[in-house]
Amino acid sequence: MSAPGFDIVKFKNAQRSFWDTVTDNWSALPPEFAEGAAELSEKLLGLGDVRAGHRVLDLACGAGDLALAAAGLAGPEGRVLGIDLAPGMVAAARKRAGGRTGIEFAEADLDALDLPPASFDVALSRWGLMFSAEPGKLFRSLRELLSPGGVLAAAVWGPAESAPMMALGGAVFAAKLGLAAPPAGAPGPFAMADAGEVREQLVAAGFRAVSVSGTVVRFRLASTRRYVEFTRAITPPGMLGMIRETFGDEDAPEIWDAVAEAAEPYAAADGVVAMPSGNLLIRAER
Repeated sequence: MSAPGFDIVKFKNAQRSFWDTVTDNWSALPPEFAEGAAELSEKLLGLGDVRAGHRVLDLACGAGDLALAAAGLAGPEGRVLGIDLAPGMVAAARKRAGGRTGIEFAEADLDALDLPPASFDVALSRWGLMFSAEPGKLFRSLRELLSPGGVLAAAVWGPAESAPMMALGGAVFAAKLGLAAPPAGAPGPFAMADAGEVREQLVAAGFRAVSVSGTVVRFRLASTRRYVEFTRAITPPGMLGMIRETFGDEDAPEIWDAVAEAAEPYAAADGVVAMPSGNLLIRAER
């Protein structure tokens, strides 16, 4: 159930617009971020035990990283479907897939899945499930989509204080712009950071052999400025508009210098920034 008074339609439209806007930025994020993301993808593929012939669903697939890796394991006998809310991300994923067989991408809302029951052996998601407006309903839907014995393997960000790579910039924005904390239960990067709550939701949805465990993804960037570039690339247009209204320019140094300063404690003497960030690994069986 979503937060009281939460406007799901408005949220979905904003998410679609945001991810469309940042598609090019996301595809060109610093390679240091891509390395950390690839490390997490490897863990998920192992957790899901993706093998030749498997039918795999990748939820909130973005530009297709995880789906493409899964297709390599599922092989020509397998089938991989990546879904994302944003048309721009789907287009980027299709372009990366080229003419490969056994993999396809489609626009779809993870909160409104319209797929045949028991049609997948593995459901994967990297940094996507926490954007569900109705996680209980989502988990029930995913269980129905999996074949008997099928596996859900997903990763979400852990508590904000453990995940500076994703949280630090937002904390600066909140402080500089006087932003209130999001309402309890609202979807967002840290909406599934409570391992106990996620475990309860999965069990309530009928999953068995449920495991929700912590892991750390290692992010290293060449400098604090590289962290600023990363944060700037993933900042929603609405937030940039608020910065512009408050400081007269969305590139206002009052904001971005503060982001760089916040990253300083993570920098070594050579300037390299290390931001190990907590994630939760979710595994559950139908």
